[in-house]
Amino acid sequence: MVHSAYDSFELLNNCPTKIETIESYGAKLFLGCSDGSLRIYGPESFGFDRSPPSSPHALELRKESYVLERAVNGFSKKPLVAMEVSGTRELLLSLSESIAFHRLPNLETIAVITKAKGANVYSWDDRRGFLCFARQKRVCIFRHDGGRGFVEVKEFGVPDVVKSMSWCGENICLGIRREYMILNATNGALSEIFPSGRIAPPLVVSLPSGELLLGKDNIGVFVDQNGKLLQEGRICWSEAPKVVVIQKPYAIALLQRHVEIRSLRVPYPLIQTVVLRNICHLHQSNNAIFVAVDNSVYGLFPVPLGAQIVQLTASGDFEEALALCKMLPPEDASLRAAKEGSIHIRYAHYLFENGSYEEAMDQFLASQVDITYVLSLYPSIVLPKSAVLPEPEKLMENVWDASHLSRGSSGVSDDMESSPSLQLSESEENAALESKKMSHNTLMALIKFLQKKRYNIIEKATAEGTDEVVLDAVGENFASYDSTRAKKSNKLAHQGRINMAISSGARETAAILDTALLQALLLTGQSSAALELLRSLNYCDIKICEEILQKRNHHTALLELYKCNGMHRDALKLLHQLVEDSKSDQPQSELSQKFKPEMIIEYLKTWPLCAIEPMLVLEFSMLVLESCPSQTIDLFLSGNIPADLVNSYLKQHAPNMQAMYLELMLAMNEHGISGNLQNEMVQIYLSEVLEWHADLCSQGKWEEKAYSPTRKKLLSALESISGYNPEGLLKRLPTDALYEERAILLGKMNQHELALSLYVHKLHIPELALSYCDRVYESIPHQTSGNIYLTLLQIYLNPQRTTKNFEKRITSLVSSQNTSIPKVSSGSSVKAKGGRSAKKIAEIEGAADMRVSLSSTDSGRSDGDADEPSEEGGSSIMIDEVLDLLSRRWDRIHGAQALKLLPRETKLQNLLPFLGPLLRKSSEAYRNLSVIKSLRQSENLQVKDELHDQRKTVVKISSDSMCSLCNKKIGTSVFAVYPNGKTLVHFVCFRDSQSMKAVIKSSPLRKR
Repeated sequence: MVHSAYDSFELLNNCPTKIETIESYGAKLFLGCSDGSLRIYGPESFGFDRSPPSSPHALELRKESYVLERAVNGFSKKPLVAMEVSGTRELLLSLSESIAFHRLPNLETIAVITKAKGANVYSWDDRRGFLCFARQKRVCIFRHDGGRGFVEVKEFGVPDVVKSMSWCGENICLGIRREYMILNATNGALSEIFPSGRIAPPLVVSLPSGELLLGKDNIGVFVDQNGKLLQEGRICWSEAPKVVVIQKPYAIALLQRHVEIRSLRVPYPLIQTVVLRNICHLHQSNNAIFVAVDNSVYGLFPVPLGAQIVQLTASGDFEEALALCKMLPPEDASLRAAKEGSIHIRYAHYLFENGSYEEAMDQFLASQVDITYVLSLYPSIVLPKSAVLPEPEKLMENVWDASHLSRGSSGVSDDMESSPSLQLSESEENAALESKKMSHNTLMALIKFLQKKRYNIIEKATAEGTDEVVLDAVGENFASYDSTRAKKSNKLAHQGRINMAISSGARETAAILDTALLQALLLTGQSSAALELLRSLNYCDIKICEEILQKRNHHTALLELYKCNGMHRDALKLLHQLVEDSKSDQPQSELSQKFKPEMIIEYLKTWPLCAIEPMLVLEFSMLVLESCPSQTIDLFLSGNIPADLVNSYLKQHAPNMQAMYLELMLAMNEHGISGNLQNEMVQIYLSEVLEWHADLCSQGKWEEKAYSPTRKKLLSALESISGYNPEGLLKRLPTDALYEERAILLGKMNQHELALSLYVHKLHIPELALSYCDRVYESIPHQTSGNIYLTLLQIYLNPQRTTKNFEKRITSLVSSQNTSIPKVSSGSSVKAKGGRSAKKIAEIEGAADMRVSLSSTDSGRSDGDADEPSEEGGSSIMIDEVLDLLSRRWDRIHGAQALKLLPRETKLQNLLPFLGPLLRKSSEAYRNLSVIKSLRQSENLQVKDELHDQRKTVVKISSDSMCSLCNKKIGTSVFAVYPNGKTLVHFVCFRDSQSMKAVIKSSPLRKR
């Protein structure tokens, strides 16, 4: 779009001869005329200044009339073809019949390159001091040696006459008639680029970046230093240019009838056309472009960037205006940001009204405008009350006020400041516009805008929340916070989020953004994206979002809203209601999915809900306990809810599930369940078994060997666990039934004799008695546990004595309040419990230490046997069970004590299964001990022999033997030898060293 980038100003118009070439040096103009003279012009103001600047090259061309300062006639014999000033070297290079160098500012001739006679084109590399020129079909390269001379470097031949040339790095780009080529300045190799145009001659223009612009008729093609085409496009001039100069951000071309100015930004649009007649030359200075028209010189001075930006914005060319903003000087960074922001906002409004919604949001994003301004374009989006929506008109005015300031600093005239381009009025905001603003495309653009802004805003909001938690923890407060604000944080947060009262700028902005984003997602039908938003860290306004979600029946999203804000009771109530609605025969049509009771279980498993709100979990788990018993129990067993709390809650609300919970809890971790819970479970089993026993007794069907599933569980629990109270359970057992349970409980109380008597005389199952003895033997040390088999042996040998007053002993044991009876322990030792049986067991324990020998085996009966009448050894003795016990457990029974208990009339032949392996084992042990004894004696002899050898050590003392401590000769003094047998010391030295060590060890350490 056309705008005024340069202002044309006539610098001089009275040159007496035709101008052939033109150059600038600081603020002065050098004109090469057709008569071979050099005319120097300076600003008219210099004539009134008595102290002209001492460094004119540091000045710029001035926008004022120029007057002649000096005329150098005969500067060259022929008219000058071209001139160039080297500012860094203070040289003036001129091309006429040859190439000459003059020192500035006095124009002293320092070098004339005679080899350049007949040259038609040249290129000067000011940075390296290299000169290349073309003469006929030759290209020569010279180097400035830093003084007054030039050194020839290379000379190469080319295919044809060179029409245009320019340095490109260390190579040279040549325009040869109808073709462009790259000449390697080192070896002269030529590489073709592409043909030039058919109408205009070749034109090579060097860019500031080091790249090249090659002319092909009216098209300018960009190539790199190696001649490779670039992808930035092509400049299309209105006609083939004669000369092209680059002054960022524009390319200025001299055409037949005018000067054309185009932008260097793709697609290189036309910026301005300057019409001047008979233009012959165009040249670039440090701050302007000047053109020669016959006998006159015009200057094209750049319009200040601020004024150009205003023009472009007013005409709607926002992209070009933004590009110019980037060229503002760094010292105007704040003004540059204000300009860019205002342009982005105006550009966004322009795009929004023309239907380019995503592009409009990109401009809003680049402007860094507050999101509330963008949301003001969407009146149907409900925002929190804390959000203050700005009016677009006022914001536009404020933005342009800032741009006026920057324009003033950039030299913009006052008449350009009041050029508005886009103004929103209330009359334009009609119903059709509102409908368009809430269309699907506009909402999609808004969603992308909010998502791009969201990351930084949420990060700042989270940081503020973290700082507040830390300061609250140490007892500090933010001064800016309201003193009445509730300093309360939710115990629960999604993924560690702490949901606080929003009272800071960043969190207010985050709340506005998330609330608007959720609404936009719902309005565009992106329910899944809305769920993802709620499941992640968010700051959605609860009241607004709750109302919207309820109105639109987005139940799943509403659940996530409650969940992420710690409103678990509300979420569970809603979920329970949805489950009930799904169960109804006619489900509500608004339910988008079927809700199952398992969803409540999954919600209750949310961490750390079970640990923080166990009562809430228990309360709502009862609602689904009947429909999902196993899943509910799994929830309880997760370990996050205290087992005692679950048990008491189940006992009150669901007693039928209590046993199942305790069973699974015990199966998971026997040691993780408390003794109270173990006792509770056993009591539940016992109660069911007693009810079952009572029912069978009332029907006359009770049998001691009958087992129900609950009774099996009871027996297994009594044997496997140890945390219950056996005394309390024993009191509940009937006296005439459940003997197996009674036996196990008596065993837990260490009443082994009574327990074995029940197995033998009540249950009549010797195998159970033997298994009982095995369990006791394996659970306690073998030195004492072996007596349990002797106790069973006594019961077999004296059945009448063990059954006498049996019931009375058990009753007295149960009714006794002796607190010394320990709780159940699998590792308890066997202790005597009164009566003559206690005496017998004590004798057996004392005999356990006796050595096994033949004499002890034949030593007759024990004292207990002597006290019993001989009639008890009659036919009532369970001799078969005795022999079976001895043969099966011979390795666990003390042989001598067992033989003492047997009756005298026992046949030795019947004892062979017992005595045979026992004697073999004793003999083997005797042999092994004998071998060990011999080995010990041999080892003792070896040690004695080694001691004897050590005592035979010989030490030679000669006249040269020296004391290792004092380094004096031993002589005839008393000496000592160290254990290595080589170190000799005086005995006095050794004694002194030992006493010194003792003193050092006893002295206290000094603190350093």
